[in-house]
Amino acid sequence: MLVELRIRDFAVVEDLTLELGPGLNVLTGETGAGKSIIVDALSLLLGERASSEDVRVGRDRAVVEAVFDVHALDWAQERLDELGLPPAEDGHLILRREVQAEGRNRAWVNGSPATATVVGRIGSGLVDLHGQHQHQTLLDRRSQRAVLDAFAGAAEAAEGVRDAHRAWTEARTELDAHTERVRALERQADFLRFQHGEIAEADVDPDEEDGLEAEASRLENARELVEESGRIAWGLSGGDESLLDRLAELRALGRRLASLDREAAPLSEGLENAWHLLSEVARDAEHYGEAIEVDGGRLEALQRRRDLLFRLKRKYGPELVDVVATGERLAAEVAELDAADRDLSRLESEVASRRSELAAAAKELTRLRTEAAPRFASGVARVLPALGMPDARLDVVLTTRDEVGAGGAEDVEFRISLNAGFEPRPLAKVASGGELSRIMLALKTVLAEIDRVPTLVFDEIDAGIGGAVANGVAEKLAEVSGHHQVFVITHLPQVASRARAHLLVEKRSGGDLVSTAVAALDGEERIREIARMLGGDPDSSASRDHARELLGAS
Repeated sequence: MLVELRIRDFAVVEDLTLELGPGLNVLTGETGAGKSIIVDALSLLLGERASSEDVRVGRDRAVVEAVFDVHALDWAQERLDELGLPPAEDGHLILRREVQAEGRNRAWVNGSPATATVVGRIGSGLVDLHGQHQHQTLLDRRSQRAVLDAFAGAAEAAEGVRDAHRAWTEARTELDAHTERVRALERQADFLRFQHGEIAEADVDPDEEDGLEAEASRLENARELVEESGRIAWGLSGGDESLLDRLAELRALGRRLASLDREAAPLSEGLENAWHLLSEVARDAEHYGEAIEVDGGRLEALQRRRDLLFRLKRKYGPELVDVVATGERLAAEVAELDAADRDLSRLESEVASRRSELAAAAKELTRLRTEAAPRFASGVARVLPALGMPDARLDVVLTTRDEVGAGGAEDVEFRISLNAGFEPRPLAKVASGGELSRIMLALKTVLAEIDRVPTLVFDEIDAGIGGAVANGVAEKLAEVSGHHQVFVITHLPQVASRARAHLLVEKRSGGDLVSTAVAALDGEERIREIARMLGGDPDSSASRDHARELLGAS
């Protein structure tokens, strides 16, 4: 419920605060007093485009702020949580927009900066504004569809269709992606298999290069290695003049010295160690030379392997580890290609299953809508005559879609005929603002108990009507106000007399500028305003008696 609306330096409004209550609230005043400006200010909070022309002359900014009581609206707190905005403290939600003279505009929710779009999105769930030039939710086909679903008790079924459509869309997207992937693989299938086979046949070890290089180097220099190792062995132990023979003589001398003098023992031990060490080196050199193979065939094989690895590195490298990684990737792609038909079949089956679920959910929703559409149209038709449209009729048209969508298997459109003999036209094309507002009132009367928007605002609802029609409009507004807070800008005394809260708009002159002021009416002040609206002299006792009679009847 809208508790308070504050307007400062907006158009001709200098500083204005409206306090509203539950039920029916009316705003009255002379033509040109500024009633429409208050609606314009409220529209700004509901997402209307801001303009620097909205700022009062001589001021730097215009401010519009609304306080809503959202104690009973669980969705409001959930919406704030979703948007990461501060909670509604004490159950009160505050929306604020500011328009600066240089054109910049800002917005806040509960004191936290937000975009105008966010403020409008929240506000549209709190206020439904009906006027000739304001946005009107029921003119949108999606909103009309939601209204019919609410009336039909099909909100849960509609949610089921949305969920089923989402699941089908996701399955179809996965199938399309897989199909495209398979096609891409098939276009290069032969090449993929060739590359995979080339790497797999090579059986590459990422660490084999060092071993190959070492073995190849040994084979390439085999003859020189045999010769040089032989020379080492011969020099150490071959012939009578070998180094070991000479060292044996020196070892014997060392032993002799050690036997004569203990101090010479280290010298003897050194000669012993040298002889044993060189004997071992001689044997190693001999064994090394014997182990060297001069194998031209093996060397040729090693060269072929080295050439193969070099080619693989050039194609898939730069290093062998990259070749191995490429081989693993190609193996996975070949495996995917081999399993493509099986996966394709599975995904096609999944899409078909999801489509069947969507079709079943949409069929049930269609049934509920089809049953509810004539009942809803009849309910509205029964209300329209009391609102000055005796020949009007509403049709709820269900048009089958080519493909089931998130909203179901059909489009929903409200069409209205205002005069006998004329075909119903889309609700959005009804020209008269006053007629449109009364049609909206008829819809709201039928929907009163299920409509979630807590506050309804009607502007120009009484354009061009009076007499019995005015009584009918007043009666329906009072009826709807039993389920919603209703805020009406009216010229009809019949409507004003039924209000729980009556606000008067007046234009006041002060200095060089004109300003708009609002006052809450009660007692004699309200009687005088009702008398004025009846067309009489508010100072006349007869006019005031007439006003009292109307208020008493209400």
